Amino acid sequence: MQRDRSVALACGGLLAMAAALGIGRFVYTPILPAMLGALGWSKSDAGLIASANFLGYLAGALMAGRPFVAARPRAWLLTALALSAVSTAAMAAPSDIASFAALRFVGGIASAFVIVCASTLVLERLAVSGRRSLSAVHFAGVGVGIVISAIAVSAMLAAGAGWRSLWIGSGSIAMLAAISAAALIPPAGNIAAASSKTKLPSAGRSGLGAMVVAYGLFGFGYVITATFLVTIVRLTDEVRVLEPWIWVLFGVAAIPSVAFWTWLSERIGIMNAFATACAIEALSVAASVEWLTITGVCFSALLLGGTFMGLTALGFMAARALTAANSHQAFGRMTASFGIGQMVGPLLAGFLSEQFGSFRVASLIAAAALIAAAALAIWASRAAANPEPAILQAADR
Repeated sequence: MQRDRSVALACGGLLAMAAALGIGRFVYTPILPAMLGALGWSKSDAGLIASANFLGYLAGALMAGRPFVAARPRAWLLTALALSAVSTAAMAAPSDIASFAALRFVGGIASAFVIVCASTLVLERLAVSGRRSLSAVHFAGVGVGIVISAIAVSAMLAAGAGWRSLWIGSGSIAMLAAISAAALIPPAGNIAAASSKTKLPSAGRSGLGAMVVAYGLFGFGYVITATFLVTIVRLTDEVRVLEPWIWVLFGVAAIPSVAFWTWLSERIGIMNAFATACAIEALSVAASVEWLTITGVCFSALLLGGTFMGLTALGFMAARALTAANSHQAFGRMTASFGIGQMVGPLLAGFLSEQFGSFRVASLIAAAALIAAAALAIWASRAAANPEPAILQAADR
């Protein structure tokens, strides 16, 4: 019975992440080319609206880490899921930049609340019940949502749907996923009391501080390619044929990635695995602009999809490992740092692409940021004296 409840809980987390992040956050990428053509936006306009979403994510992260949210995580989770789906569908209504930006800002707030509250509800209970391995199911939701929304957008485009219909359809799918998640994630119960029974050693603030910065650099490093990959494909004659399914490839690679990176973290340490994933992701970001062939773009999509959710999960695992108490607050700090990085990325990319005529310079800067994140994670691992094995054993008991 306990096993069944843990599986249902993990599936609820999967659906929540699929609704608010896989769809609510990332569906902008496959819809963006249609909007660029219909509305005559510049790349800077597109980057501005993307950054509005990330500004909302940052604001939401700062609020989601507060005690008033930690006291009622499920209520805030359900509110955020509904707000994410509604704001996604509402993108079909306006035609001016300010309104689009406002809606994406609201959606960003909602997605931050979802990742913090859902992760608090799901990860803490799985750790206490000794089913920590199911955290991979929870984080796989982003990849599942990306695949579902990418297929839905491609199908609607093939049927002749306009960009407004794409947003309405995507918002409707997100609402269905949100309702299902609500049914599978029960009230919080006494998570704090259960967690207190599992005493985890503290790894110190120095390691956490380095990981917070590394997580922000990761947010900056992945987001330019993740936001503009479909646009890069559409604007490049040699690879334009990939446009209908390149985002599907990205999402498919994301689904099993968390399980792999969790497995690796148990062998080499959480932060060392984080550093490895950052280095691989840097290669994928560089390939997206330096290897503009069908093979190169597919290589980039697979590696980016195969690392970005793994890095998201590893960051949260590191935060939990480095803070024995109040992991909710640590999740909020990590999410806020990530939000700053991913807010700056599209703005810089839009500006530099207007100056240089492509996303090459911005993408190479992003790749360098990922290398810096890898170095910080290695330093954090040493500063924390590699406490992961003891922590994981305690969490699994």
